[in-house]
Amino acid sequence: MTQAIHAALPAAVVRQARHLAAAGADPVSAFLYDLPALRRHVQRLTSCLPSGVELFYAIKANSEAPLLETLAPWVDGFEISSGGEIARVAQCSRRLPFVFSGPGKLDADLEQALEQGVELVHVESLGEIRRLGAIAGRMGRRQPVLIRINPALPPHLATRLSMAGGPTPFGIDEEELAQAVALVEQSPHLALHGFHIHAMSHQLDVERHIELLDWYLDKWPSWRALAADPRLVRCLNAGGGMGVDYLGPAQFDWERLCRHLAARLARLELDAEAPRIRFEPGRLVSAFCGYYVMQVLDLKRSHGKRFAVCRGGTHQFRLPAAQGHDHPVLHLPAPGNTAARTEDGEEWSVVGQLCTPKDVLTRRAVLSGLAVGDLLVLPMAGAYGYNISHADFLCHPRPRQVFLEPEASNNNTMESTTCCTS
Repeated sequence: MTQAIHAALPAAVVRQARHLAAAGADPVSAFLYDLPALRRHVQRLTSCLPSGVELFYAIKANSEAPLLETLAPWVDGFEISSGGEIARVAQCSRRLPFVFSGPGKLDADLEQALEQGVELVHVESLGEIRRLGAIAGRMGRRQPVLIRINPALPPHLATRLSMAGGPTPFGIDEEELAQAVALVEQSPHLALHGFHIHAMSHQLDVERHIELLDWYLDKWPSWRALAADPRLVRCLNAGGGMGVDYLGPAQFDWERLCRHLAARLARLELDAEAPRIRFEPGRLVSAFCGYYVMQVLDLKRSHGKRFAVCRGGTHQFRLPAAQGHDHPVLHLPAPGNTAARTEDGEEWSVVGQLCTPKDVLTRRAVLSGLAVGDLLVLPMAGAYGYNISHADFLCHPRPRQVFLEPEASNNNTMESTTCCTS
């Protein structure tokens, strides 16, 4: 079991997890982020991009400063959706282009975005077009925009987390698109640069995603033709939505998607109609670099089921509950731990400290030789984990966040201090 653990976890993660457990007065819960692995991963993603295709990182997946600093040399920009996220990208040492998406933008957020030099605002409604035009006018700006479209999608292209193709707060219905284009063009303070469409989230099937992109590109000429001068409409933001398989070894085939897109765009270039494509994934970029570490507090049986009660829980790592899946768990025995160990091959529900039966991270983890004081490590915790969690529920301390740099050791890490103070 120990050899399998060491094969599955980077050595730096193992060292740091054990160091945190040994150094703390209380049992540990913490997030560890492998920044060298993140760097290698984003380099691979960007190396596959065809000419004329850009990769922006959607920072909603994880906006911690060390992650943004790691990604900044490799991505083309950042996608943000709030005033708080504008502040995050503004603090990054490498200033990259950023775009502003999402419904319900405050006037103050739009003003802040314009002050910070936002490249494109993705307008989500007719009312937002009017508000942005008025704000840009007061500030003496001419702001480039993309219109976010909510099209009527073919039924087979919908997912369980669809963000277009039906009633939704996202984007402008396709039947109102001509009106939206005219409204942008009537404003002397707005400039239409293209369209944004984000229809799928957490999509694992690359062939369906290819179908979706082909459908976008088939529609592109008719959307573009709505503009008074279609030559000025060049950008198609195809969103993100590429998923991560938390339960199996197969992952989204990014290389296949990029190969197909390269061939499709090459054909479009012959007609001078190829748009500049932009992707804005979040989960696909940052999920794999993160690890959530929990120390076992108690082992118990109830009505024939086994429970490993651990420090932390879904208030710190909400992803499994939000996704509705049993998260993978790796067992890291504590060196020198003399506590009694369980039998091999038993199934355990891994739970946290909360006073709710929903505080479950996995229900059928097969764990051998488990003991109180051991560590459990949940991989693929770098996106939509801590940052979407209800961290103040029960007022437990915040988890530690440790950012591992190359050849990480106890003296070569960065730590974000997130413990509660009172």
